[in-house]
Amino acid sequence: MKMLELTNQNQISEIDALSASKPVIIFKHSTRCSISSAALNRFEKLYANEDTNELPAYYLDLIKHRDISNLLAQHYNVEHQSPQTLLIQNGKCTHHASHFEIDLLEIKSKL
Repeated sequence: MKMLELTNQNQISEIDALSASKPVIIFKHSTRCSISSAALNRFEKLYANEDTNELPAYYLDLIKHRDISNLLAQHYNVEHQSPQTLLIQNGKCTHHASHFEIDLLEIKSKL
């Protein structure tokens, strides 16, 4: 499983551009939260079987990069949550979920 690290605000425009040709997932994770860790582990287990070229995913460490998380909330017009997944298609967030509602199969049903 290979998620790309989201560490720079400029990557948001890269995600938007990439999402014009394929859906992109963003996983926002708080390294200080046990619920976030459990949600991430569950997501990683299912995502390990995905073709990362067809369904790329970005990982955002909220503790290190709260500024990027705030920008994501504003840019995609979603309320900040942690943990949270965003499904980006054609530069727009078409689905988001948080906590134990994060489900890769649900995300894939939105494609």
